Order: sequence, then C-alpha cells, then structure tokens
Amino acid sequence: MDHNILNALSEITREKSIEKAVIIESLEAGLQSAARKKLGAEANIDAKVDPDTGLMLVEQVKTVVGEIDDPDTDISLEEAQIEFGDEVEIGDEVRWELPLADFGRNAILVAKQILVQKVREAERAQIFEEYKDRVNEIIVGTVQQVDRGNVLVNLGRTEALMPYREQIRGEKLHQGKTVRAFITEVLDSAKGPQVILSRSHPGFLKSLFHMEVPEIQEGIVEIKAVAREPGTRSKIAVTSNDERVDPVGSCVGMKGSRVQAVTRELAGERVDIVPWSAEASLLISRALSPAIVSNIILHRERNEATVVVGEDQLSKAIGKEGKNVRLAAKLTEWKIDLVSSRESATRQRVTDEMTMKLGEMEGVAEDMLILLEQIGISTIEQLADASLEKLQEIPNLEEDALESLLATARVTRDELRKMIEKSIVEEMDKETAEARPLFDEDALGDESVGDEDGEAAEDAPALTEEEIFKDFPAEGEDGADSVSAGDDTAGNGDEKDKKVDPFANTELDD
Repeated sequence: MDHNILNALSEITREKSIEKAVIIESLEAGLQSAARKKLGAEANIDAKVDPDTGLMLVEQVKTVVGEIDDPDTDISLEEAQIEFGDEVEIGDEVRWELPLADFGRNAILVAKQILVQKVREAERAQIFEEYKDRVNEIIVGTVQQVDRGNVLVNLGRTEALMPYREQIRGEKLHQGKTVRAFITEVLDSAKGPQVILSRSHPGFLKSLFHMEVPEIQEGIVEIKAVAREPGTRSKIAVTSNDERVDPVGSCVGMKGSRVQAVTRELAGERVDIVPWSAEASLLISRALSPAIVSNIILHRERNEATVVVGEDQLSKAIGKEGKNVRLAAKLTEWKIDLVSSRESATRQRVTDEMTMKLGEMEGVAEDMLILLEQIGISTIEQLADASLEKLQEIPNLEEDALESLLATARVTRDELRKMIEKSIVEEMDKETAEARPLFDEDALGDESVGDEDGEAAEDAPALTEEEIFKDFPAEGEDGADSVSAGDDTAGNGDEKDKKVDPFANTELDD
C-alpha cells in the first residue's frame, strides 16, 4: 500500500473539492502520457490506479498478428509465443508491465503536467456547473480589486467580474468590502468560467425584496414588474394572491422597515411601490404616483397612452429630470404622452376644427366612400393604417389603384398631423402670452419688508407715521414755511433775498 499516493489524492480532493474518481482518472491519464513519452506516441498503454491501496500499474498492450504493420501496436506470433507461451494465437492481446522507475525524469514531468491540467479542467467544469444553476440569484463576495472601474469580486472558489455598467452610479466599492450582487450570466471561456455580477439589474431589486418580505417567499405577494434607474429611483408593481393581504403594506413593512432595508442596500435608491392592475389605464395612473391623473386615452394598436394631468400636477408627473414618467413607462411597458389639461383641451379643439372627412380626401368619390364604409373604413386614419390585403376586399379595383389610394391616404394623414401639431403649438403660445400679466408686481419686491429670499415677512411690524415721513421737514423746522434760527438770511440778509408775499396786505372785495 502506497500511503504517499493516497495522502496526495486525499489532499487534492479536499483542497479542490473534486471527487476522488476524477483525480484517479487524471492520474491514469498522466501515467499513459509518461509511458508514451518513452515508448512512442502511438503506443497502446493501459494505466490503472487502485483507489484503496494507491498501487499504480502501467502496461503496454499489443495485438498478435501474422505480419507486423505497426511495431508500436503489433507483435508477431513467433515473438508472442516466445514471450507468453505457445497458447497465444493470432488476434490475441498481450500485455506486459512497464516499471515506473524506467520512465525517466522527463516522462514523470509530463505525467505531472497532465495531472495538474486535468485537475484544473475538472475544477473549472465543476465551478461552471455550480454557478450556471445560480443565475438570477444574489451572492455575497469580497471586493478583491478595482481596475478601471471594473470590480473583481472574490467568491471563494473563483473570481467574479462586476463591469462598470453593472454598478450603482455613485457607489464606492473599495478593496476588502463585503458586497452583495446579482448573478446575470456565467460564461464558459477558454480561461475558465467567468461569473458576471450586477448591482444595477432590475432582478437585483426583485431578489432583495424576495429576501426581505416573507409574503413574497411564500408566494402570497408577487412582484409583477420592476423599473430601475440605479442609484436614484425605482418602481415596482406588486399584487396579492390573498385578498386579506395588502401587497404594498407587506413590502413596506412595519414603519417602513422592509423597504428601508432594501434602500440601504441600494445606496439610498428610492423605491416606489404601487399596486398592480391588469387594466392598463389603472396601472398607468398608479405608476405616475404621486401625481393625480385626470384622464387617460389609450391607443392600444400603437401601445401608446395619452395621460392628462392638471397644471399643478404636471411637474409631479414628470418628476425630477423626467424620472417619474420614464419609470412609469418602463413599469407599464406603455409609451406615455404626458399633457396638461390646458394643452389637452387646446389639442382637442384644434383637432376637431381641422379634422378632414374621408369624403373630402382627393381620390375618394361618392361611390368609393360607400365601398370603403362597407369594409369598415370611415376615416382617413383607418384608411392610412389599412393593409393592401384589406383594401383588396373592394371589388373591381386594380392593385395599382389601391396602392395609389393607400399612398394618398398616408400622405394626407401625415400632412394633417403636421398642420394640427403646428396649430396646437401656435395656440399654446398664444394662450400663454394672453395669460401673462401686463405688469409683473413681483418685479418690485420691497426688500425692507421681506426675508432673505424676497418673500414677504408675515410678522413684520407696521411702519409708523414718523418712520414714513422721517425724510421730510416738519412744520417749524428747516423748510419753505420757516427759517432756521442759525440761517444767515434771518433778519440780516439783503432785501432781495427776503421772500415777500404780494398778497399779504391786499383786501379782497366781496
């Protein structure tokens, strides 16, 4: 029994977490390569390693033939009978043991290289099998290195890569920091398995709520949709499979404990939680919270929604840098056209005034209008959106005429849209100019009665009469009706400097 071999196999198995059978198979492959290094690349070598005793046996195998074609694999009948006895016949396989001591140093080094390579390949394959089934899971690792924005994370048995684009904007990750991340994919590259991590993926947010909310783990509450702008703001839509459980309250937790735990993990990212609804208009209205929606017009064929909000709700609906409406569009998967109530009224009025009937379009006569209405087309929009196959339902019309009619409808529709949009812009500018006050009172703000921001101070004391007229001369003081006692003109000045009232002694007749 070779205890050294057994100890070495056990140590490799323990350090690499590879099955013992894989190690033994790798050792056997190394011994075969060492023997071929000595006997030739085409030699037929059989190597065995006993897992219980550690005994290694290497044998060369040849086939008994009448005429030798390949000396590495064939042996003549006469030579085989001399070596193994007269009972040997043509077609038999004969084998003899090769002493390991005869292999030489180079052959042993080859065996070692093969063993190391096979063990490394087995380890890579095992790591790939382990992590490929953990895609879309959260894993904990330690930041090992930050290189040009990319972060290498030590997962224990392997290293993972977190590219710069997958990190939360503004978050600082330094060497030695423990970090949670989301496995997005596992690549089987030539250099070994490559685990790609992310902290900006929407699935990371969803998995964090799965960890924090027991109702989600139990399947009572379900996250239907997630929209993220990593590091700033996110929205999730949740629903409950039990009418007794509030999905939003479950995700928020007692005094906001659950959602706050998620926010801390996401470096302060704000998370809005809204109830899910299968009705698109209701979901869009909730997704635009905290803004209050007045009306929603759905264009299902284009997957677009026109959302009308009050003038005071427009900024809330848009959000800072447009985040609120952008996240709402991602969450609902609808293109959202956000307009104010004033703009909506103007748009509706202008559209009604400039709408063209189908019969007014060039190329649509009375009889053509009747035929189009028979196949369900009554507006220019419907005609422009119709397919050529739909129009071919009209009898006795050639394909060229149908193509011309369809092209005319599309040009007319596009021109009408341009005219309507132009008129809407002009009307909005006109209404804005009319609503602007002729005299802006805010431009004359009194700093003496305001605070630092120019706002009026509510508790400022009222000015007294003396304070108001403090810069004006009082009666009996220096002024037009009196002369100061110290003035040079008091009694000593020239006559021409004295003021004379010409009507002082004049008597007026009744």
